[in-house]
Amino acid sequence: MTGPGIIDAHHHVWDLSARDQAWITDPPMGAIRRDFSVADLAAVADGVARTVLVQTVTDPGETPELLALAEREELVGAVVGWTDLTSPAVGDALAALAGGPGGRWLRGIRHQVQGEPDPDWLCRDDVLRGLDRVGRAGLVYELLTRPHQLPAAERAAAARPDVRFVLDHCSKPPIAAGRPDPGWAAGIRALAARGNVTCKLSGLVTEADWHRWTPADLRPWFEVVLDAFGPDRLLFGSDWPVCLLAADYGQVLAAARTLTEELSPAEREAVFAGTAARVYGIPPTRNSGSAPDDLPSGGRQPPGA
Repeated sequence: MTGPGIIDAHHHVWDLSARDQAWITDPPMGAIRRDFSVADLAAVADGVARTVLVQTVTDPGETPELLALAEREELVGAVVGWTDLTSPAVGDALAALAGGPGGRWLRGIRHQVQGEPDPDWLCRDDVLRGLDRVGRAGLVYELLTRPHQLPAAERAAAARPDVRFVLDHCSKPPIAAGRPDPGWAAGIRALAARGNVTCKLSGLVTEADWHRWTPADLRPWFEVVLDAFGPDRLLFGSDWPVCLLAADYGQVLAAARTLTEELSPAEREAVFAGTAARVYGIPPTRNSGSAPDDLPSGGRQPPGA
């Protein structure tokens, strides 16, 4: 890979004394039931120049904290936060986030759609209205879905062609179960046919067998995603510290490098840095104080950076 360094397009931090993380209370999650800071990531993320810090809980108090953290931390180049898409005041909420401390680092919004019982949640009228406001603000919307929700994700992307979508974790395919199933693969291809969608090469190790996975186990799933999106619409993300359930940071990065070893240098640069820089409007230097000129205007003026 060429360029100044890797952009890790997906990681988290949390302080359990400030806000509990109810999703990691079960015994299998014990390995990550502790605090994780940006400094902890910096200590293990060798070669990573910038990161995208992503929300973890459905709590309006978390995103302002992440933005303030991004303002202090050199490593963080963008934040994906949360706000209630279904609220009539979603536009005001986005403007308030962008106008608050660290608001210049707000680049996207995410909701844990994977936990919604309605498989068509993304196609609800109130959600589509919220997605429209996200797009007007110049922000991306991250799709945290499971395979059965891919058809709704495709319809939402089709209904909002001016909104830039990013699919997290390849929609969490059941890697531990074996080779790709036709339904997941068809859903990935249909979503990728929408030119306003990119996909994170992230979260795969925790969908595999935590104790016995190898890069070869991930390859059939990776090849479907690569064929569907192409390298210029794939972004590397570690999903640290969640990845620690199955692999340390170095193992996750090494697996991604193994999977992409047959790509050209330019294609690998896109996967490991270039696409993330473009999608999230990550400026070349932190002290530039604003997003690059190719970020939509909504990302530079309130509500935006």
